[in-house]
Amino acid sequence: MCGICGIVEQNKDNQTLMVDMLKIIEHRGPDDFAVHTYKDFCLGHRRLSIIDLNTGNQPIYNEDRSICIIFNGEIYNYKELKAELLQKGHQFYTTSDTEALVHLYEEEGTNFFQRLNGIFAFALLDKNKDRLLLVRDHFGVKPLHYYFNNGTLIFGSEQKSILLHPSVSRSLNHNALHSHLNLRYTQGNETLFEGIKRLPPAHFLIYENQQINVKRYWELQPQPDAHMNEAEAIEQLHFYIKQAVERQLMSDVPLGVYLSGGMDSSTIVQKMHELGVTEINTFTMGFNEPTDEFPDAEQIAKHFGTKHHTLSLTLNPMQQFPEVIWHAEEPKINLLQGFNMSKFVKPSITVVLGGLGGDELFAGYDIHKFIYPFNKYHNHTPHWLQNVMRWKSDILFNMQNATHILSMDEYRRGLQMLLAVGDVERFYLILRNVWDYDNAFYKEIYHPEFYKQMQEQSRKVHTEFDHFFERSKHNCALDQVLFTEFQSKMVNDYLLTEDRMSMANSVEERVPFLDLDLVNFGFSIPIHLKIKNNQTKYLFRKAMAQKLPPKIINKKKWGFSVNPYIQFQKDLKSTAEAILTPEFVEQQGIFNYRYIKRILDHAPHPKMRWHYNYLWVVMGLAIWEKMYIGSDNFKSKKIDLGNYC
Repeated sequence: MCGICGIVEQNKDNQTLMVDMLKIIEHRGPDDFAVHTYKDFCLGHRRLSIIDLNTGNQPIYNEDRSICIIFNGEIYNYKELKAELLQKGHQFYTTSDTEALVHLYEEEGTNFFQRLNGIFAFALLDKNKDRLLLVRDHFGVKPLHYYFNNGTLIFGSEQKSILLHPSVSRSLNHNALHSHLNLRYTQGNETLFEGIKRLPPAHFLIYENQQINVKRYWELQPQPDAHMNEAEAIEQLHFYIKQAVERQLMSDVPLGVYLSGGMDSSTIVQKMHELGVTEINTFTMGFNEPTDEFPDAEQIAKHFGTKHHTLSLTLNPMQQFPEVIWHAEEPKINLLQGFNMSKFVKPSITVVLGGLGGDELFAGYDIHKFIYPFNKYHNHTPHWLQNVMRWKSDILFNMQNATHILSMDEYRRGLQMLLAVGDVERFYLILRNVWDYDNAFYKEIYHPEFYKQMQEQSRKVHTEFDHFFERSKHNCALDQVLFTEFQSKMVNDYLLTEDRMSMANSVEERVPFLDLDLVNFGFSIPIHLKIKNNQTKYLFRKAMAQKLPPKIINKKKWGFSVNPYIQFQKDLKSTAEAILTPEFVEQQGIFNYRYIKRILDHAPHPKMRWHYNYLWVVMGLAIWEKMYIGSDNFKSKKIDLGNYC
């Protein structure tokens, strides 16, 4: 796992700048770095050595060095691809997975990307055609950002490298901010930085003749097999999970597992044990909160004889908030867990397997229990009744909002969700706490001047989801949601967090449940096997019932997260009061201080999780702006909360 960046700029020597761009992402690859220049192309690479420790330094070239590549990630099927290429007469000078890609390009041009099974983001330079390709993996596990203007292309694993280029102005993208405030992540291909975009998963970018063209090379196409029976599905599930875990054990450095005690991570441990891994390192961390899972994780560790490590933190999260925002480049609320976890494991291992993707594939989240019972109603609610219910939803919002009783918001949102039956997308987005269906709420959230601007210019959040629901509209509601979340929240929330927080401490995190073959199988399972009698992960639980202790199979789903209600009573409130002063909020000109003050003055209440998350994001944005927009603080890694209060 590594970091990459590059510049294509006419008649400019960018080698010195490239060294700075690599320095700022040193955490992604502390073992080595390299700069490669050719004509107007300047490529940079930072290496975290995982495979082929001796000869795998990059860039990697073909036989005559006319093609070179800088690569971030792992190709799990590279040995099969290499064997095929050797038969065709290609010569290899390394044992790395990366070298296969330059030879595949020689054979197939841009047609080979979909054949790769792995997690990757890479830049491939074809000197014969003065062409540069940027490519991102099927599910967006590894990040890749770019900026293009007037023939100049700048790209990087992290946006902070791109920001170092003098032609990139640092300004806030208001549409991305609006999306972030609704979702607590930024959906789509935009970022919070105006002009910097994300290359979408399963896409590649071609730079040629000072122009760029972005194309899709693969598309997720769910094909549920209505004839699949339970016994057949269980047999295949074991096969594909075991195959995925076996593929992702490849490493020339120590490897371990994030063990939460839930089914996904426990299944990874079980498959490693079944595969005969002699020493399994497992790691569990908690925050001295009710959701800590130490007993469950310890039960799995003892059951399979792992070498188990635990850490309990008494977290005052705001102390680390600026540091994790620096790494994430977004003011996200779910960063601290992963950051501390990777920091915990780094002294012991460099590669870790995590359970992300299991809930998305097999319907494991609590929200799925809200959606599944309404499957048939969504397809049989007439449009006239939907219009009536939307009208009632508007009245309900206006009535409850006028009371200013914040602890009632969650109940009102629940009723609005029910009033969205018949519109799967609206139902889902309200369940995910999207608020911009209620236009009157803009006045609550935004500063008066900013409110006018957003009313005129902002894109409604649902526009980022419309195409997912349109593509899957012939499926049942829950299938539509699973298809959508796999390409939205999983990518731009969970995977972004996993990448940034693991790489912050130079740890490579792999995700076996996102193996390409396993994902294709997962989307072939009919919905009545994924969830039954409104029990999430029905098939998965049934499959693992003979492999894992009963307590693990039947346990309630807990997210690996800090509780915002508890944190509000620790240091969230006091830090917010220090940062979000009336003077600062007025000067910033984005938010309505009266609404912020209403949250701060309200007695702590467990039904105000959304408000505390909102407070967390608004405060995080203040830190982010001061760090990235208002100064050059982002160029330094010496980050102290005191600088932002």
